[in-house]
Amino acid sequence: MPVLAPGAGKTKTARLWTYVRDERPAGEKTAAAVWFAYSEDRKGEHPRAHLKNFKGALQADAYAGFHHLYEGGAIYEVACWAHCRRKFYEIHTAHPSPITTAALDRIGALYGIEDQIRGKPVDLRRQVRQSRARPLLEGLRTWMEKSLRQLSPKSETAAAIRYALSRWRALLRYVDDGLLEIDNNSAERALRRVALGRENYLFAGADAGGSYCPSRNLLIN
Repeated sequence: MPVLAPGAGKTKTARLWTYVRDERPAGEKTAAAVWFAYSEDRKGEHPRAHLKNFKGALQADAYAGFHHLYEGGAIYEVACWAHCRRKFYEIHTAHPSPITTAALDRIGALYGIEDQIRGKPVDLRRQVRQSRARPLLEGLRTWMEKSLRQLSPKSETAAAIRYALSRWRALLRYVDDGLLEIDNNSAERALRRVALGRENYLFAGADAGGSYCPSRNLLIN
């Protein structure tokens, strides 16, 4: 978010870290909530401070500033399939190919399973994922490894495949835990209100204004 930089006559770019807890897709009744935490920059020290007392699963993108969070074992990484899919989708939009088409179809099949179990109990979600999604994921990895050998190492498609394979263990964690989601789109949706607000207020007048974000602690629909 843009914030006025004193004495510079322009704005600087600050950050809102978005933390969402939403267990409704796993059949839980507790209302979802989001917390926006402001910082003046994007350094990894901020999420480390925010989550210093947290233990459990953290689903996020592959931002390098998160990596130190997983070192002690108290927090374990759950990767996001939406970020993997987005890389293939962007390539496919510009330069469609049989490989990008197949990647989108295969990932789409995983999402098709999620559509059928959204809102179901945790144990059922885990059972369905293990019986139906795991074989698809095993086939997807084999296909990715084979496709990678056919591509130039410098190609965008090869980079998208390497992105997925390098995070494979974290990408599979949702299969064994029915409480987890396949992606962190709930956080992406929470950020829409930030984008809408930014269109109206344009910028914060100071860091103190950014810290006092009226919508930083909210229940979400």
